[in-house]
Amino acid sequence: MIRTRAQLLDDYLVAAARTGGRKAFGLLARRWQKRLLAHAWRLTGEVELAREAAQDGWIEIVRGLGRLRDDQAFAAWAYQIVSRRCARRIGQVRRGRALVAAIAVETGPQAGPDGGDTPTPALARALAALPPEQRAAIALFHLEDLSIAETAIALNVPAGTVKTRLMHARRKLRAALEGDL
Repeated sequence: MIRTRAQLLDDYLVAAARTGGRKAFGLLARRWQKRLLAHAWRLTGEVELAREAAQDGWIEIVRGLGRLRDDQAFAAWAYQIVSRRCARRIGQVRRGRALVAAIAVETGPQAGPDGGDTPTPALARALAALPPEQRAAIALFHLEDLSIAETAIALNVPAGTVKTRLMHARRKLRAALEGDL
């Protein structure tokens, strides 16, 4: 597989950061913050929850970067960490909501994270209607250009599960978008 300049730069920054390069880690964090935040938002659907999960993810990334042996695995590894952190945050929120379900009042629509391209309104509605697992698979594979294997690692599921999620998500997106026409 041919690596792009951006991927080679990420590989270099990971290697330098892993050996203690603070400047390299700062550059790596700046390059990856928006992507990891967007991934967290796709999984949680809430901006604040996504920010908290991404921040928790970065703490784990900082602590574990020295143990990462394959610089090219950083993307899948970082997405996997953020995915786990999102799952934990969602679980905490669900438990909290169960305790106060009688008085909880849901807020209005949520906005996406700062920065980044926004899809057309029809596509955004169709993506939002997907189950979180399918939305995450679509986003990592199509928007973040991860391979099936990297997406599987990031989501901590088998590659076959990623393929199935992509197939179902594409069908739902096609049906939703064709319905808007």
